[in-house]
Amino acid sequence: MEWLFLEWIGKPIWMWTAFLGIVTALLAFDLGVLNKTDKELGIAESLRLSAFYIGIAILYGGGIWWAYEAGQITTSDGTHAGLTYFTGFFIEKALSIDNVFVISLIFTFFAIPRAYQYRALVWGIVAVIVLRGIMIAVGAALVQEYEWVLYIFGAFLIATGIKMLVVPESDPDVSKNPVVKFMRARMRVTDQLHAQKFFVRQPDPTTGKMVIWATPLFLALVIINAADLIFAVDSVPAIFAITTDTFIVYTANIMAILGLRALYFALAAMVHRFHYLKYALALVLVFIGGKIFWNQIFGKVNPAISLGVTLAMIAGGIFYSLWKTRQQANHTA
Repeated sequence: MEWLFLEWIGKPIWMWTAFLGIVTALLAFDLGVLNKTDKELGIAESLRLSAFYIGIAILYGGGIWWAYEAGQITTSDGTHAGLTYFTGFFIEKALSIDNVFVISLIFTFFAIPRAYQYRALVWGIVAVIVLRGIMIAVGAALVQEYEWVLYIFGAFLIATGIKMLVVPESDPDVSKNPVVKFMRARMRVTDQLHAQKFFVRQPDPTTGKMVIWATPLFLALVIINAADLIFAVDSVPAIFAITTDTFIVYTANIMAILGLRALYFALAAMVHRFHYLKYALALVLVFIGGKIFWNQIFGKVNPAISLGVTLAMIAGGIFYSLWKTRQQANHTA
């Protein structure tokens, strides 16, 4: 069993194995128990399930804190590791909340009933685990080889945050998505859904032979994951600006996204209530990007301050959004 203590990407293999084991168990629980039959996930159940996932993520963060502090890995700075994990987790969670509206538009465009949406979201996380892993591995390699890449990340985050503050929002047109056009042009796609199946066998209209067709549910799954790659362009540099520890970057990302699948149904019903969260997230991106330059000029910012400022901005954006939209609703009533 000595191989478990060999290092892979800077951490013992047992740490990676334990994390992937937790993720696999959660996905099996989702698909094999919660999603065994087609059903619409209600708001109350969505909130309870999300609370469960957040609890798992917090416990896991505590485990990271202990593992680093107990000297189970190359550093004993458990406080720094724990705080950076939670900062990355909350940033990724908040950025994911802002993406719920886009996912909702995709499901609406393909006319996917709520009873089948959860299955697509859960299977989507499997692809996210791989795709985010690739992006983070590339980012880590770049940062390790060329440390100045962090300044590019910082400048990009500041520019993105400023753009979010000044450029008006617009609804994306899914029908013009190049991935949708590419898949429809090169794949057989059924006009109707076939329950929660991604592929079905149907006769070819020209030859009459039975061939494999993709369903609209599969197209929705692909577009959601393509959208996640676009979202990752913001979130991955943001967490690398907090820490260059690849293990923390990856686990914080995945833990936040795992919970989003459960929270989606509650958020989708009230996403309009979080209109002003966008501006809070913009300020978070500017703060995190600016922190890179601050660290170089004045010295590193205490991770507890980073976590506190991040939580304060996100919480402020959420509560102000709820208060403001409630006021607007009362005026129009």
